[in-house]
Amino acid sequence: MEPEPGKYHVCDQDDEPVRLPITDVFDLHTVPPRDVAAIVAEYLVEARANGLQHIRIVHGKGIGIQREIVRKILERSDFVLTYGDAPADAGGWGATLATLAPPAAEQAP
Repeated sequence: MEPEPGKYHVCDQDDEPVRLPITDVFDLHTVPPRDVAAIVAEYLVEARANGLQHIRIVHGKGIGIQREIVRKILERSDFVLTYGDAPADAGGWGATLATLAPPAAEQAP
């Protein structure tokens, strides 16, 4: 059944995943906590493949659990050059900025 124009389509688990545009800001507020690690790891791969070098991951302030999950993923990534708190006007400690290395094809020899 096709959704009506302008209406949201609720997918069953058997449906194909929904492709979202990859931008330099990724807000985790709508991501279930159990999925954060896997989704952030995939976002990093896609962001880099799309040529993004400076990204912001908004995880919220809360008690810091999402922040720690995000930072563990960033720490383990081979292509994350730097990361840290966003400036106050961009989320402060409720968001993490990261710098990604360009894809290997774009790096100078």
